[in-house]
Amino acid sequence: MAATVTTYDPNDWRKDAACRKLDTAVFFPEDDLGAAKAKAICAACPVREACLDFALITRQDDGVWGGLDENERRRVRRRRQEAARRRAA
Repeated sequence: MAATVTTYDPNDWRKDAACRKLDTAVFFPEDDLGAAKAKAICAACPVREACLDFALITRQDDGVWGGLDENERRRVRRRRQEAARRRAA
């Protein structure tokens, strides 16, 4: 019997994303109302955390990813960097 090889695709979460079939423009809003609509979609998404991790790791600078806008992700990155510095000290 042949062995089955399973490969892991780090972007596999995308197939389960609530935004999968939506126009991506929704997630690159021009105002606060648009951002709130995008965040509402993210709030109900089963893969929100994976999406946010992807955005943080790949340094996505624009749009709403994992329910957070650019400024919110920047704050998360800063907090994580500060925590890593404290652990290293």
